[in-house]
Amino acid sequence: MESPLPPRYLERLRLILREGPLAACLEAMTQEPATAFRVNPLKSTLPQALQALARFELTPLPWKTDAFVVPHSQRRALTESDPCRQGWIYLQNPASMIPPLVLDPQPGERVLDLASAPGSKTLQIAGMMGGEGRISAVEMVRDRFFRLKANLEVHGAGWVQTYLKDGTGVGRSCPEWFDRVLLDAPCSGEGRFNALYPETYASWSVAKIREMSRKQQRLLSSAARALKPGGVLVYSTCALAPEENELVVARALAWGLEIEKVAPPCPALPGLTAWQGKELPPALSRCLRLAPDGLLEGFFVCRMRKTG
Repeated sequence: MESPLPPRYLERLRLILREGPLAACLEAMTQEPATAFRVNPLKSTLPQALQALARFELTPLPWKTDAFVVPHSQRRALTESDPCRQGWIYLQNPASMIPPLVLDPQPGERVLDLASAPGSKTLQIAGMMGGEGRISAVEMVRDRFFRLKANLEVHGAGWVQTYLKDGTGVGRSCPEWFDRVLLDAPCSGEGRFNALYPETYASWSVAKIREMSRKQQRLLSSAARALKPGGVLVYSTCALAPEENELVVARALAWGLEIEKVAPPCPALPGLTAWQGKELPPALSRCLRLAPDGLLEGFFVCRMRKTG
């Protein structure tokens, strides 16, 4: 049966992914998305949460001991359960858990989450830091900002400093202030496209990709300016388009940033080193590209260090 996904999108996807990942990706985009969660250490312990969720069919995530997957048939019951309502657990796709793991924040550090709503990764960072240090979470869209604040309160991270402001100005106002910066950038959302839900891809266009790329470039410039020399910056998107990923990072290499190789916690493709006939810096192969596979959403993750 012919896919309802935009033909131009599918054409580009065939150029981005190798044959094997492409088939699995296209199959995944016809299935109900996976339901996964991680235990929130700010409100619960792993034994407490598992005991409270004993009636659910939990499949552990192999590379994250506090994360689990449940059948789609149990999704509604999970969202209505006491552990979910009380903030003991947080529903989050496993791919979305990877950028904070790559960032590797340490207790006592100053950490910036530059485009933070709805707070999934902010909360994960807060849990990893155990309440020690300072986290600044920035969001410029008003309704998303208040959703961020509500999520932080419910999940025991009300101590995180939140700012309703345009992230492109943070680098000017706080130059070289943060030990680590996460920029999970606004994007076209291609990694979440699903043929069962037309709203996920209805607004897609190449023009939108270009628009998002310009916005991402401005945010990444701000993130780089806000980072201390020697600090770590993680750039991620839930897009598959190279214009939103490798091409954005390639421009940032002129700003004193170097791409670091990281061991992926799960199978991942390397970043592209060429696109549409244009050669790109070989260092981009150190980036991680995750194709949708039925469990993971599509994601791109790059870890950089500021050398100057």
